[in-house]
Formats: sequence, structure tokens, C-alpha cells
Amino acid sequence: MRKKDLEEAICLSMAEGWNQTEKDWKLLLEGPDNICLVAEYENMLAGTATALCHSGKVAWIGMVLVDKTLRGQGVGRMLLLDIIKKLRNVESVKLDATPAGLPLYQHIGFIEEYKIIRMICPASGDFYYQYPDGIPLHTEPEILPEILELDTSIFGAERKYLLNSIYKNYPLKAFHGRQNNSLNGYIFGRDGSRFHYLGPVSAVSVETARALIAKAMEILNHQPIAIDILEDKEALISWLESIGFVRQRNFVRMYLKENFPGKIENQFLISGPEFG
Repeated sequence: MRKKDLEEAICLSMAEGWNQTEKDWKLLLEGPDNICLVAEYENMLAGTATALCHSGKVAWIGMVLVDKTLRGQGVGRMLLLDIIKKLRNVESVKLDATPAGLPLYQHIGFIEEYKIIRMICPASGDFYYQYPDGIPLHTEPEILPEILELDTSIFGAERKYLLNSIYKNYPLKAFHGRQNNSLNGYIFGRDGSRFHYLGPVSAVSVETARALIAKAMEILNHQPIAIDILEDKEALISWLESIGFVRQRNFVRMYLKENFPGKIENQFLISGPEFG
């Protein structure tokens, strides 16, 4: 993929009703260790596939898209096999599969790990939350190294490029919590073509995760919000439903080669199916 392909790539994701913006595509394309591929047919962009590489330990495949007029001809499979081949030196390859893509990933050999639920809040009303354990703080640049260290221990691999990029693009959507002067959780957020997106959220407890989400929502009143939450976070899901979120669809987290689950109990919202 080259910069000149961005316009057509954005059109592909928009045609699917996906939420990515030009900044999201640039984040993937400009990462020095990332792999972004396109397929071309008669001088048109036929399909895309990307791999966001986290510190050589894991690569996250995303944005597997094929033009609607060219489906059923093996374009997606070709892109996927090529990008996996280029990732041969990475310990683990992971992705979050849509229902449409699941059969292809299963056929190639990806193994199911767990489900992730996409939830949306079409238009949040006036939002008020009573914080029981202190109000989360806006994340300033000097706090990022501490957050990155905690994220590495929870996610299971360093993803400095991703989180620094999200923060650089959307600093006002980043918050963190403290208890007894220790970092106990963090949230990042992004703009989207259809919804504001909140995630990742990692925290020591569901109460902390709830407070972080509530704080981020304070600046998004009356605006649509999307999140992707791990299926086992039932208490947080119930709270989200009580404030207006509805379930939209599921993703299936999958892996190829080695797996590294990280600390699942501390992972609440993911960064997005294209990022992990």
C-alpha cells in the first residue's frame, strides 16, 4: 500500500459501514514495522489487508477488505496468505474476525480464543456519574511512559507505537486513574467516521473501568459512541446497557502460531478490531 492508495482504501471501509478514518489508515500505513498490502485489478483497488506489528512479538491483522464487485474470486485469501507469509518471523499473529470473515480464518488455521461484543450508544444523553473512588485524571504526555509500562504487562506485548499514535491524534480523549498514588487504569479514545470510539480500557477492577468510561463519556454527551468489550465482562456490559448502550454484533478473537493472552482479567475494552 502507498499513500496514493489511501483514498480508495477509505472508500472500501466506508462502503462496509466501518468506522475508520483517514488518521486510522495513516496510523497503519506509517508504522515502520507494519505491513499494509493492496490487491489491484484493472487499475482499481480490489482489496486491502494490514498488519500492525507490536514489538516483534505479535502482529495484528486487520482491514481485510475486498471490493463488493470482486468478491468470491479469492482476493481476500490471497492477501491474507501473503501477509501471513511476510509475518513469518513474528511469534504470534492475531486478529478479531467478523462473522463474514470467520470461515476464511478458520480454514487457514486460526484458532478461536474468545468473543468480543461491539456495543453502540446512538446518542448519549446528559451524562452524570458519581465516582466512588476518585475522579479519573486527564492524561498528560509525561504520564504516558507509566501507562505504556502497565499496558505491556496487561496486554502481553509492548504496543508503544499504537498508543502513542492514538494519544497524539486524540489527546483530549485519554484519561487515567490512581489509587494510593499507583496507576490503576487508563482509557484512550478516537474519532470515527460514524461513532466516537472508546478503547482500549485496562484496569485493576470493573469499578475502575466503569469510572474511566464514564469520564470519557462526559465530553461526548449527545454524540454516538462505539466500544468493543470482552464477552466475559458481564457486570460492565450490564452497566453499559443500563445507560443506553446496545449490542450490535460480535467479533471472534483468533490466533495463529503461538498465543499470548495477556492478563485477560484486566482487559475490558480493546483498541479496535484493526488494532487489537
